[in-house]
Amino acid sequence: MLLQEVFDEIDKRKDEMVKHRRHIHENAELSFEEEETAKYIADYYKDKDVEVTTNMGGNGLRVVIDTGKPGKTIALRADFDALPIKEETGLPFASKNDGVMHACGHDAHTAYLMLLADVLNNNKDKLKGKIVIIHQHAEETPPGGAKAMIEEGVLDGVDNVFGIHVMSSMPSGTVQYHKGNTQTGRSKFAIKFQGTGGHGSMPHLSNDSIVAASHFVTAVQTVVSRRLSPFENGVVTIGSFEGAGSFNIIKDSVTVVGDVRAMADETKEKIGKEIKRIANGIGETFGMEVEIDYTSDYPVLYNDPEMTQLVIDAITEAKIPEVTEISDCGPQPPSEDFAYYAKERPSCFYYVGAHSDKAPYPHHHPKFDINEDAMIVCAKSMAAVAIKYLGEE
Repeated sequence: MLLQEVFDEIDKRKDEMVKHRRHIHENAELSFEEEETAKYIADYYKDKDVEVTTNMGGNGLRVVIDTGKPGKTIALRADFDALPIKEETGLPFASKNDGVMHACGHDAHTAYLMLLADVLNNNKDKLKGKIVIIHQHAEETPPGGAKAMIEEGVLDGVDNVFGIHVMSSMPSGTVQYHKGNTQTGRSKFAIKFQGTGGHGSMPHLSNDSIVAASHFVTAVQTVVSRRLSPFENGVVTIGSFEGAGSFNIIKDSVTVVGDVRAMADETKEKIGKEIKRIANGIGETFGMEVEIDYTSDYPVLYNDPEMTQLVIDAITEAKIPEVTEISDCGPQPPSEDFAYYAKERPSCFYYVGAHSDKAPYPHHHPKFDINEDAMIVCAKSMAAVAIKYLGEE
């Protein structure tokens, strides 16, 4: 049986997968700066019977496995960028690049997909159709790598796209999914309130930007509590209030930076409209200029119900020994630029538990780590999906 043969090869090559993950982890690179990581991935495929396109949309790679037989085309995607975080894990393969760390699991995504791609390529004579491997750069930083790769044709000929995210918050051995709107859409903003600076003893001769910006910080929270329906989900976070100065100086200007999340693109647009209205209203109230830089980036990630059911059925039928549970995790708060693929093709993005043996530090934490056995679950579950989707020859 093909699936069991693939599973056996994945088991035999586990150490190879771990080696790839640790190399990428140790040589972490920031979004849009992943030149060496991209080269490492490209070198891996150099002598294999696949078609490789590099520098796609930046540092992205497209790898095509062609069975030579007619059929559908499936795309499997993994990201490979790191974060601007100083690593504190104490791991022997901790990042050598100071202030840059794989604190989200993208190293594991890339390692499992590299191995799986080779295993599927070794067995392509038993499959139909094509497999497109998407090694994507810059998931963490808008505008992200997915959008540019799509614009350069990464989805040409592709029927459906599948992806995985390892989750330190989910128990090892679990596979979790959700149908429909699954991860929030995201926007960010920077709003500058331009007043008139002056001496702290003479406020009547100035126009205090800190007072105006403080009113904004308070008022903007009413967007969620008073402008959204109780059945809509949205979050507005103020992440930075750049008002540092001296005790006796009235600030000339203050910039407030924030983040918006919503579980529907319509809600995200509504929040943006309200934020701008409040900012301009406060500017009018306090008689100062307001500069608004508002960027709507990643859309809501929508999991196609049919493709998600295919994932559920494939993993259930495969009876993967390492999988202890398959369940609906419900909508997830973070945003993810896999959403761009899902807007172009019916897709599914699901989750694999990677709870570390240590304290399960959250994603984007300096001590974040994963249980590396999760990569086996990633590889086998996605193998089951690909084989069920393509069909055996």
